[in-house]
Amino acid sequence: MRSRVWCGTAIAVLGLLASGCGGGEGSGNRGTGKSAASGGYPVTATDCTGAETTFAAAPKKIVTSDASALELLLRLGAGDRVIGTGFPPGKGALPGELDAQAQKVEVLSRTVVPKEKLLGSGADLYIDTFASMAGMGGGMGDAPTEEEFRAAGINRLHLKSTACAAMSKTPSTDLSAVENDITSLGAVTGTSEKAKELVAGMREKVDGVQKAIGGAAGDARPTYFFFDYDAGTRQPVAVCNRQVANALITLAGARNVFADCDADFKQVSWEDVVSRNPDWIQLGVRNRGSEAGNDKAFDEARAWLEGNPATKGLKAVKEGRFLRIGSERTTIAGVENATTVRDIARAIHPDKVK
Repeated sequence: MRSRVWCGTAIAVLGLLASGCGGGEGSGNRGTGKSAASGGYPVTATDCTGAETTFAAAPKKIVTSDASALELLLRLGAGDRVIGTGFPPGKGALPGELDAQAQKVEVLSRTVVPKEKLLGSGADLYIDTFASMAGMGGGMGDAPTEEEFRAAGINRLHLKSTACAAMSKTPSTDLSAVENDITSLGAVTGTSEKAKELVAGMREKVDGVQKAIGGAAGDARPTYFFFDYDAGTRQPVAVCNRQVANALITLAGARNVFADCDADFKQVSWEDVVSRNPDWIQLGVRNRGSEAGNDKAFDEARAWLEGNPATKGLKAVKEGRFLRIGSERTTIAGVENATTVRDIARAIHPDKVK
């Protein structure tokens, strides 16, 4: 499968790409667990609309909507409470011991967890990287209503930096929304200290990049296009200024060629891409589960750009300015977002970022 229409946006759902409703810098969706500072309960978290959910104790049985939420729980040390996931990570997609732990988690669905299976899972918490399944076609089934979640005894927690991105009022230009997701998830699961450690590590990486590249003016920065190869080549899907990828590109010292698009994702035309003639192109492909598989996918994406009449004349293509960085750690909330900032900066500013 190459693409899927989701909430009005064409997005590949092979692995993790999320669309939905809100979250980003200045969006008003920064609510973290209200008791996070003390590390105690009760903890109150909010969703994309600001509705509150109070947790009297740490959840014991968790279902994750996809591999990104699963990875965060594993990194927080709460992976032993995950009883199932949708969109599972491919073998080898996560580093080291995280991968071994992830492979032990029951796969409830290779895509969206069916409504009946989710409600009957026995979970007391569902962590939702996506916003709503209501707009998804293709026989994925309906998402449970809030009333059905309550009846099944399942609380729901959104990763708002992606699930809420489309509702954001301002562009995403930093990782505060991702950091807040990690902080909130740590508060809810009783792993706040580990959450603080993860956030501190992310900030150290990003701050190092910022110090190295300095404060170049926006129009002096090289332009950058995220080529979502797995979303399909017939009509490209752009990452817009509400998407976390826009923040990563900005923090790395580049300028998203679709930063003027006030959305998270948007279908554009190849004529739009050509008119913006990016200096750099990221070959965004989903993790294939092995280094060889990833290399093959990156090669295919590059070959397509070099062979397509509409794109072979682009500056980045002619000069071979490609970045081979996976989609998941660019467009989905996670600790590796900070690594992506560093990797982009190293590629486009090699004289400054070592």
